Amino acid sequence: MLHKERCLFTSESITEGHPDKICDRVSDAILDACLEQDPNSHTGIETVVTTGLCLVTGEISSTAKVDFDMIVRNAIRDIGYDDPKKGFDYRNVAVLLAIKKQSPDIAQGVNVGEGESKEQGAGDQGLMFGFACNETKAFLPLSIVLAHQLTQRLTEVRKNNEIAFLFPDGKSQVTVEYASGKPKRLDTVVIAAHHSEEIPLEELRKQVREKVIQPICGEWMDDKTRIFINSTGRFIVGGPVADAGLTGRKIIADTYGGHSSHGGGAFSGKDPTKVDRSASYMARYVAKNIVAADLADRCEVQLAYAIGMAEPVSVLVHAFGTAKVPEEKIEEAVRKLFLLKPAEIIKELELSRPFYQKTAAYGHFGRDDADFTWEKTDKVEALKEACLEKETTVQ
Repeated sequence: MLHKERCLFTSESITEGHPDKICDRVSDAILDACLEQDPNSHTGIETVVTTGLCLVTGEISSTAKVDFDMIVRNAIRDIGYDDPKKGFDYRNVAVLLAIKKQSPDIAQGVNVGEGESKEQGAGDQGLMFGFACNETKAFLPLSIVLAHQLTQRLTEVRKNNEIAFLFPDGKSQVTVEYASGKPKRLDTVVIAAHHSEEIPLEELRKQVREKVIQPICGEWMDDKTRIFINSTGRFIVGGPVADAGLTGRKIIADTYGGHSSHGGGAFSGKDPTKVDRSASYMARYVAKNIVAADLADRCEVQLAYAIGMAEPVSVLVHAFGTAKVPEEKIEEAVRKLFLLKPAEIIKELELSRPFYQKTAAYGHFGRDDADFTWEKTDKVEALKEACLEKETTVQ
């Protein structure tokens, strides 16, 4: 699609104060609290928020003793919902809990039996995708990189009070014009910024354009780029008062902005035995190293698992016609060089650490942060050696 002579592609991002992202943050805050005390914790946490209410439900099997009420309120406070004027306040929100233990039918396939040779199996069946391209330094498409940078900047100018009267909710959307597969310019930039009544709309638009959009997107914009800021004319009612939120409802913004396939499984609230999360991270790790090794310009990796089984049932490398060597050769190298069993993934990527709140907003991929271990490119030389030896370039 992107290799048409000209096409437009759009990706979106949302701020940490969006109702769905509040839920992702709360779910991952609880996961972190459990892992901090018990690295073998198993969690599947779903959070719902609406006016004056935060409901936490799901399953937890852990030895950790967690003050759920405090964890929830601290997460909401840190996002910025600290005043009733914003429509949602960590101090007076009702926190309801409906948490149970993990099903023993699932646990018996995931837990390693004592004194047995049985390996740790996948926490569920499913298919996961990882993606990378050489379009940006982050090895991600430009549209999702800029969309996340805009929402991060929107949050930054709110928290440092650079733009007064901003509230936590918000969205961005970026439309990139591609020419023969390469990003050429920005066609459209959309910002929705939650705000108080005290700031006039035209002043808000002026400040967002100057302090958010221009610093992030300026080099890609021209005089034909369309900019829409609070295009309905009003965004005073926002957050959970405007829309109910739910964990895992922004899976495309969390991943590749629509540029890649998605297996359908969300990440937040799930411990790393859930391959929805850990295998998605591993698939990104694999895809990024393939592109960084210049074996392909664009690469999508699919991994699939059966519940309770350690080995993936399938491994697929798809390079969208950009592979420099046969895809079968790359797949062979991937199986040889990457550890793809759940226990191996958890160890390789150090996924039993309590760091998951960092992933809850602004995307799980392309982040310049040491905790995001799946972003390392330490397999580049090994991949080159395995794939390029005695190989000719694909014509």
